[in-house]
Amino acid sequence: MKVKLELYGASRDLSKKSFIEFNIEGKSSIKDLKKKIINYVDSNFKGNNNFKKIVEASAFCSEDNNIVSDNYIINKDQKIGIIPPIGGG
Repeated sequence: MKVKLELYGASRDLSKKSFIEFNIEGKSSIKDLKKKIINYVDSNFKGNNNFKKIVEASAFCSEDNNIVSDNYIINKDQKIGIIPPIGGG
């Protein structure tokens, strides 16, 4: 499946585009997606710890604009938004 990760706030530094696409296994969770994003940071930004902190501290939202937990199951191609904390909070 494909997930189009829409980037907001500080996470926009992760790509020159406003999104990153990931291929994931069926029935993956947001927690699994976070691991993919961390691997992406390791590969593309030499393990930049600040970017990793942004990913870990961020909220994620489904394509219907609901905040979802780490246990939320992605069971189809869809857009997921990453929403970093604002002002360090």
